[in-house]
Amino acid sequence: MSANPYTEFRDAVLAVLARLVPGVEPAMLARVELSPARDAAHGELATNAALIVAKLARQAPPVLAARLATELAALPGVAAAAAAGPGFVNITLTPACWQRVLADVLRAGTAFGDSALGGGTRVNVEYVSANPTGPLHVGHCRGAVVGDALAALLAKAGFAVTREFYVNDAGNQVRALGWAVYWRYLQALGTGLTEDEFAAQVPGGLQYRGEYLVPIGAALARAHGAALAGPGLSVADPTLWLDICRDHAVAALLAEIRADLDRLGVRHDVFTSERAILASGAADAAIATLDEKGLIYQGVLEPPKGKLPDDWEARAQTLFRATAFGDDVDRPLRKSDGSNTYFANDIGYHADKLGRGFQVLIDVLGADHGGYVSRMAAAVAALSDRRAAFSVVLCQIVHVVKGGQPVRMSKRAGTYVTLADLLDEVGRDAVRFTMLTRKNDAQMSFDIDQAIAQTRDNPVFYVQYAHARCRSVLRAAAELGFGTEPAALVDAEFAWLSDAAEIAVLRCMAGWPRLVEGAAEAREPHRVAFYLQELASLFHALWNKGRDEATLRFIQAEQREPTRARLALVAGISIVLRSGLAVLGVTPVEEMR
Repeated sequence: MSANPYTEFRDAVLAVLARLVPGVEPAMLARVELSPARDAAHGELATNAALIVAKLARQAPPVLAARLATELAALPGVAAAAAAGPGFVNITLTPACWQRVLADVLRAGTAFGDSALGGGTRVNVEYVSANPTGPLHVGHCRGAVVGDALAALLAKAGFAVTREFYVNDAGNQVRALGWAVYWRYLQALGTGLTEDEFAAQVPGGLQYRGEYLVPIGAALARAHGAALAGPGLSVADPTLWLDICRDHAVAALLAEIRADLDRLGVRHDVFTSERAILASGAADAAIATLDEKGLIYQGVLEPPKGKLPDDWEARAQTLFRATAFGDDVDRPLRKSDGSNTYFANDIGYHADKLGRGFQVLIDVLGADHGGYVSRMAAAVAALSDRRAAFSVVLCQIVHVVKGGQPVRMSKRAGTYVTLADLLDEVGRDAVRFTMLTRKNDAQMSFDIDQAIAQTRDNPVFYVQYAHARCRSVLRAAAELGFGTEPAALVDAEFAWLSDAAEIAVLRCMAGWPRLVEGAAEAREPHRVAFYLQELASLFHALWNKGRDEATLRFIQAEQREPTRARLALVAGISIVLRSGLAVLGVTPVEEMR
């Protein structure tokens, strides 16, 4: 059996259950859980097994729980088992069950927690995908960190992950960017136009006014001189310069975006161009595929509930039968002028992903995309004949505060706090860890003062300090002649680790593989940050207890075997911390400065 108590004793629960209640189906057994008990004073583990099968057994859950507890209490490694509440069973294990986990940790190193759960399933995680019209801001930052950590988490859980950035380099926004950059180009040449005079000539007005476009305009002026300007450095025919300005700006800003992401430690395997997807005809091909499946028709949608939009009209449209796949309404794919809707273009992009062989598609998006989920899930289900899975991870907005007050907007960007601003203030590790201290769909305040404070209220400091403390113990022990590498400690006598505080740390370490699988299945990388804070807290508590009780100190030069056991524990803690920090993309520092 596995040395991990969570796996070993869940298997034992299932075996006992099969004896007590013959005929339990696998689907029912899959719902049986073995999880940490809410109160360790009543037991270390709890199972809902009796609640799951009581109806099949034709017994009241408390009665079946009592029978199950009696059987479990007789198993080797079980110190106690008792029925509790409406049908749970609480289980306490012998210390040896938790102690032997440490050998697994030392042998596996940071691969401890790696899982075969994903079975190599090909997953595409798309995140950031910001319009290349300006610098990344803190909202993009949250999605970038969540997406990057989720990709790492899924990879640790055994999925074959591709990280993708969808470059929105088509449409009206990048056309507006082209006009804005042209203004900065004319400025660099010394045009006599004022900004308002220029803006009056821009279709839809001048949308992008941030100073970040100044160097891009200057670069255009160096490259083209006055060739793109009209007489007297006025506005020339846009057909002569708009594409040039747009493409130059997109390339420059995308390079800046990639540089900011690199500073944040975020990487992508693939950058896919929206313009290239549209040029490939992917949207029309996807619509044709849906048409062949009988999922496209001409119809008139019901008017929206509530006040009618000014532009709404009852007219025949090309519609996708999204309701056949769980959506609320069927969705239009063509505008009145015959061009594709944004949704149709997105269908084409996701069809491209499916064509590349991905079995699971995950989009990390801002909270304002909530209405997008059901329609795209329907499209993916239709295109893949329900064989591919689609999900969206929505990230709520981030408020940045300093000194208890909202941070002023970036002068360079003009309207928002940039990712570069935040990295300059607190650094990569603090940004990444802090962004994962709240669930992605909950709004959060990013407190700059807390993120740089060296106190236990700063979660990244608290976890990194735990790792640094571990490393300092091992360095001190090495100076005294103790072997401190995992291979030198794996044969230590772990029975010395019997104090309640030590067992609590071992229980937490044993839960790391379970945490990885659960967080991966739920698409919730913030669980890793929570787990690391718990492990760090237990370690700091053990450290402090050792200061008061000499027998629990990690290094006792005259007591070599107890010391070797505790050094093994410290080495194991540092390994698990590094394993978790690697998922979050945070540095496991060797010492605090």
